[in-house]
Amino acid sequence: MSKKSPFDETMVELTRDCSDSPLYNEDLAPTCIKNRTWTIYSYIALWMGMSFCVPTYLMAAGFIAAGMSWSQATFTVLLGNAIILIPMLLNGRIGVRYGLSFPVFCRAPFGTKGANIPALARALVACGWFGIQTWIGGAALNALFALVIPGWDSISFNIWISFFFFWFLNIFIVYRGMDAVKKFEHLTAPLLLVFAVGLFVWAVTHAGGFGPIMSQPSKFHSLGEFLPVFIPSLTGCIGFWATLSLNIPDFTRFAKSQKDQIIGQSIGLPFSMTCFALIAILTASATVIIFGKAIWDPVEIVKQFDSPLLVIIGTLCVTLATLTTNIAANVVSPAYDFAHIAPKIIDFKRGALITGIIGIAMMPWKLLSDFGSYIFGWLVGYSALLGPICAIMLADYFIIRNREIDLDQMFVEDGIYSYGNGYNVKAFIAMGAGILMGLIGLVVPSLSFLYNYAWFVGFFTSGVSYVALMKQERRVAEAY
Repeated sequence: MSKKSPFDETMVELTRDCSDSPLYNEDLAPTCIKNRTWTIYSYIALWMGMSFCVPTYLMAAGFIAAGMSWSQATFTVLLGNAIILIPMLLNGRIGVRYGLSFPVFCRAPFGTKGANIPALARALVACGWFGIQTWIGGAALNALFALVIPGWDSISFNIWISFFFFWFLNIFIVYRGMDAVKKFEHLTAPLLLVFAVGLFVWAVTHAGGFGPIMSQPSKFHSLGEFLPVFIPSLTGCIGFWATLSLNIPDFTRFAKSQKDQIIGQSIGLPFSMTCFALIAILTASATVIIFGKAIWDPVEIVKQFDSPLLVIIGTLCVTLATLTTNIAANVVSPAYDFAHIAPKIIDFKRGALITGIIGIAMMPWKLLSDFGSYIFGWLVGYSALLGPICAIMLADYFIIRNREIDLDQMFVEDGIYSYGNGYNVKAFIAMGAGILMGLIGLVVPSLSFLYNYAWFVGFFTSGVSYVALMKQERRVAEAY
């Protein structure tokens, strides 16, 4: 097994010797030194761009709509993001050390062919997110067009025109490559912070100050009443970035060093998510005072501004916030995943286009019908799938392989990661056990806590199962 550092360009050259392999294309090859340009600020800006988005607002404000107080909702968001930061940093190390994207690394635990299954699972979740974000961005654009284009509201299907225009903007930027994505995130991060603070100031001013907002009580009068909402909400918070905890190597493979990704993410993720979530929570609490009900859609809040100029600026900012998140979180990664399925046919750009098409087909307007289907259906539901995959990746790298993989073997069809037929059956048994354990709670009411804690249940069940199965195989092999 190779001990060479991936920063040694000779290892990158070795993988290029596999260029004729059906497992290889330039987008999936290890990142070479000259392309490792992402710094601490790059990752802070990345997380600011991804966190300051409408789905973050919808999730946090949804907690208020579900009956939480501002302090309960803030604690839920902070704890959820502190938990998900751990696998984010651990998987991020893999990207820096070996320069590999998520689907290629999955070849080690799942097999050279089997890696397509977790990659496709992650890609389909991203397609759903892409559709959600694009629908939100289209709605913001539609509100903007109504303000600046006379007669826009009278045009048939105006929301669909806005939706597809926003869809095109996403694909256009990603088509320009990862360097364009980095520059876009660098530019927009400070602008989004200004918008978030401005929205917060407006809410506090119109609600009569902090006092009335923070005095809004929780509707839960005991821990027994609070826990049935808190548990799935916490799982939803973790599920919010469960996709990125898997494919964060897609971004850390461009880092200059481990220090850059560790410090950048440790500052960027918890600070950005908690900061913007708190703004969303307090703003939603303020809408209860101002309008008599919680408004959990920032596009609707922006429409309430007195000044037409402020409405225009607000909708532009919502559009920009949605665009930054969509590009980084929901197009880049599935583009790699789809490219991995057929490397000689699908490159990064074609993968991005496939993501966009499937995102439309998943009908995102249905997922955003109300906060219940968004938090308790969409977020919790897919966390049951992604927790097991994350556990198997981490267990394989840190426990089974002791942080050493053979880089060039990743691109060999009949190499050590083919497991004889391209599939590591033990990985799929472990993944199935984790998913099944979480889904039991969905069909057995008395065990509903298993589904509410789906990410945790799946993570630990699959992780333990995988280690046990792989170590058993090793003991049998050593006996012979």
